[in-house]
Amino acid sequence: MTVSFRSVKQILPATPKHWVGDGFNVHPVFGNKAFTEEMSPFLMFDYAAPKQFKPLKPGHSPKGVGQHPHRGFETVTISFQGEVEHFDSNGNRDVIRPGDAQWMTAGRGIIHQEFHSHEFSEKGGIFEMCQLWVNLPKKDKMTKAGYQAILDKNIPVVDIYQTKDGGSEECDAESVGNVRVIAGSFQGTKGPASTFSPVELWDVTINNKQAVVDLPFPKEYNCIVFVRRGSIDILGENDAERNVGAQAVALTQNNGDALRIQSKEPNTSVLIMGGLPLNEPIAARGPFVMNTQEEIMQANIDFHSGNFVR
Repeated sequence: MTVSFRSVKQILPATPKHWVGDGFNVHPVFGNKAFTEEMSPFLMFDYAAPKQFKPLKPGHSPKGVGQHPHRGFETVTISFQGEVEHFDSNGNRDVIRPGDAQWMTAGRGIIHQEFHSHEFSEKGGIFEMCQLWVNLPKKDKMTKAGYQAILDKNIPVVDIYQTKDGGSEECDAESVGNVRVIAGSFQGTKGPASTFSPVELWDVTINNKQAVVDLPFPKEYNCIVFVRRGSIDILGENDAERNVGAQAVALTQNNGDALRIQSKEPNTSVLIMGGLPLNEPIAARGPFVMNTQEEIMQANIDFHSGNFVR
């Protein structure tokens, strides 16, 4: 079977950072593409690049974001370094440690808070994490709120291999990296996250400089490539080649059934995400994402009248 490779539609450069609360110094990765159908089913992406935090002074509270509401979508938090402590109105209390992911369904309504964990705050150290917002289909926006704690040890890891000139993998050779499958599936291995629409979320590491790897990806899905660390070339159809640097994003065309990536630096780290576009109206304001402005107004009324969480 002949494999075709996705070409790059657009590269979004790294964005300036801003603070969310006093604990998360983030790049708004999607920039002005956030909350658009081009990114569907993803909505927004904040990335906190590695940052040193000093140990907390006695009597001071951990840094982070206090209680705030959400409705109509899901938040996905991944910790790379440091720890995030979560508490919500459903009684879920958890610490997201390096390699862990948290998949929280806001649905009809949830109130939560996110802080550096007490242990991390006392010791200090390097903090690095990201949070993605995933849209819910219209039929599921008022579903019951939910919570999935996805531990590092429960995320399957699939080795990847150098691609031969003919397009096949050199599986008899040593692997050049791996894919951690958080959601969706890769080469028959399914991720642990349960989703309301088809979603792919892979944490990809390519150890070797100049390694070329082919990553099958459903042609009908949107596919977004974020370079967390290092640099890559995306090798598309007709010898199209585009470089994507650290903290930049590539939006790909739906013209292939695989991604061909070449690492330009050793120990390159990439997040690959996408899914089946929902093709539904997006109405977003603050912590609420619905389909109409009337539904946004109702969310505000429900929150301020005490009918939000039930």
